[in-house]
Amino acid sequence: MLYLSHVPSPPLCEFVANLWLLSDAPPHQRERIVPSGTLELVINLQDDEIRIYDRVPGNPCARYSGMLVSGAYGRFFVIDTAEHALMMGVHFRPGGAFPFLGMPAKELADAHVEGGDLWGSWASELRERLCSATTHAQRFRLLEGALRARALDSRPRRPEVRFGVETFQRPRARVRDVAAHVGLSHRHFNELFANEVGTTPKLFYRIQRFQRTIEEARRNVAPDWARLARECGYFDQSHMIADFLAFSGLSPVDYVLRQTAQVKENHVALA
Repeated sequence: MLYLSHVPSPPLCEFVANLWLLSDAPPHQRERIVPSGTLELVINLQDDEIRIYDRVPGNPCARYSGMLVSGAYGRFFVIDTAEHALMMGVHFRPGGAFPFLGMPAKELADAHVEGGDLWGSWASELRERLCSATTHAQRFRLLEGALRARALDSRPRRPEVRFGVETFQRPRARVRDVAAHVGLSHRHFNELFANEVGTTPKLFYRIQRFQRTIEEARRNVAPDWARLARECGYFDQSHMIADFLAFSGLSPVDYVLRQTAQVKENHVALA
């Protein structure tokens, strides 16, 4: 499987962590995508379809057009890896998708929305141009240029939300402390945060704690899970396991075992 990543130049890099491209389907047929606290734009350049499967095996899949925006999810969902034949995407930073949406990010929470429903003909025209490009480098240039021209909301991002995003990526942050620090009521801070980021501050913090634990576990051949749980901000190991089951449907050990070179970040291979 070929995986390419491109970091856009300023100021777009303040909103977009990276543009990515996948080609060649891996040997496994399904992958779980676990929450990251961000939104994702996905474009299938091989077929004009993207299939999303339910958490419950055997349920019918949902079929979307070849350009899809995944909102900030609080649970995993399943994709069909046959679509990896040629696929591009945009991995937004937390809150970074907000200027491009034309609506509060919270309206896309736990949802998938077709690009045409958000952006009309611009979405289909962009996909056609990307499909027609002859090199991957050209595709990255086209997608980056399209995003630069697409920012719909010129309002500056709220500094209170940016402070919250940064703080919640550290262990043992508390929503009420952050709200008090930025001079907002708990309710007002929750509303502003959800509008830009797409999740409540509490859920975002839990997801970042889960992500931090995954990253630390990858650095160790035989992770000391009890120690990791304490260092990453969990009460104890059982608390950590509960979050892993909620966000990935897997225990911490099973999750790490399924992380292979043939899966993208935040993807878990299924048999």
